[in-house]
Amino acid sequence: MKLAAPEPVVLDRTDKTLLRALQCDASISNVALARKVHLSPPACLRRVERLKRAGLIRATVALLDAPLLDAGMLVIIGVVLDRSTPESFADFEKAAVKISGCMECHVVTGEFDYMMSLRTRDNESFNCLHAEQLLYLPGVRQIRSFIVLKHVLSTTEIPV
Repeated sequence: MKLAAPEPVVLDRTDKTLLRALQCDASISNVALARKVHLSPPACLRRVERLKRAGLIRATVALLDAPLLDAGMLVIIGVVLDRSTPESFADFEKAAVKISGCMECHVVTGEFDYMMSLRTRDNESFNCLHAEQLLYLPGVRQIRSFIVLKHVLSTTEIPV
């Protein structure tokens, strides 16, 4: 028996306003959020809980200041595997999630098999990370590193 796909959530204008407000400041109190979207606090709370149950709000997190935490250097890494087999992809992914400072790892199309972003303190710490961890990732044929010189845009906000 095949399970039915979950029903898509229909978002009205208030739901979208709630999502935009929470993306800007998830620490806002329910009372302040309700006032901002013109709802009563109980109605606001019910809507936010419904959005969480639907999976539209996956987590509530604090965004930290990387440079203040000695992680001011951002490095984008392109990885090419030596083989394109399910096993080589699985082995790489299992190891990649353990890399110190790895923030993201994506399977991509084009010149690379994976693009990763990682944070580290500086050139010296990246050099150590490269020598001690990146070079030992399984199945890797090529690693190309791109050190970010300037942050032009970095956001967690999804257009709603």
